[in-house]
Amino acid sequence: MDIFFQLLLNGVVIGSYYILIALGLSIIFGVLDIPHFAHGSVAMFSGYIAYIVVSSYNANIFVAIIISIIFATIIGVILEIVAYRPVANAPPINSFIIALALMMVIDNVATVIFGSNQVSIKSSSNQVFNFGSVTLSEQRLYLLLTTFILVTGLYIFMKYSKTGKAIRAVSQNKEAAQIVGINTNRISSIVFGLGSAMAGAAGAFMGILFALYPAMGGHTVMKGFAVLILGGLGSFPGTIIGGLLIGITENFGVALLSSSYKDLFAFVILIIVLVFKPSGLFGNRGL
Repeated sequence: MDIFFQLLLNGVVIGSYYILIALGLSIIFGVLDIPHFAHGSVAMFSGYIAYIVVSSYNANIFVAIIISIIFATIIGVILEIVAYRPVANAPPINSFIIALALMMVIDNVATVIFGSNQVSIKSSSNQVFNFGSVTLSEQRLYLLLTTFILVTGLYIFMKYSKTGKAIRAVSQNKEAAQIVGINTNRISSIVFGLGSAMAGAAGAFMGILFALYPAMGGHTVMKGFAVLILGGLGSFPGTIIGGLLIGITENFGVALLSSSYKDLFAFVILIIVLVFKPSGLFGNRGL
């Protein structure tokens, strides 16, 4: 039973990482209908920024996470203005192709700047907390807390702020939102900024808990889309449940079988759910 709870806790931790990745995708896709394949690459690049901040300037890990979030937010806004906005009224295939191109460009730029070798963020936060026979490292605790704070803050912002209500209005009917005076270009930039901020946080924890390498952007975004589709496209609660479900399933699967099949579990769960519920666990309920 102790092993069960340890695996469950580890699965929740990994699921929290997936939530950060997928929630940013969910915001962007749910509001703007853009399959932002470069999302994982933005997370990866932001992780490298956090790595530089810690390794070169010996900064606190929290400072690195904040800088990573700020960097990703800025990059997200720039990508929306420069790459996606010019094709906002073009056929959807245009933004699809641009998204793939951006992913390849960012990955290659990262390779040129940082090299192809794996690196990880060396944090001084190495304390281990014991809850009976279940343990949780300090770094993983920070991931849980960061995810909780960002998800809760995003929910409150989207639900109660004037800008959040405008974002939800655009997601429901862009033309009607324009008629009532909502600046949809401004909303698009805000949406990309918010979504990319989530990627920035996830990128920092990529380097803290795993390892960073330029080619990981594509793998990361595929896992994010798996969570997004599993929970239901554009569904806020669905993304959270989907991320936890995949994280827990992967962790138990690795323990029972092998880490070689780690990515297999997520997509098997995805296929099973979609066979019986094509709209995902929560359907398309919006933000």
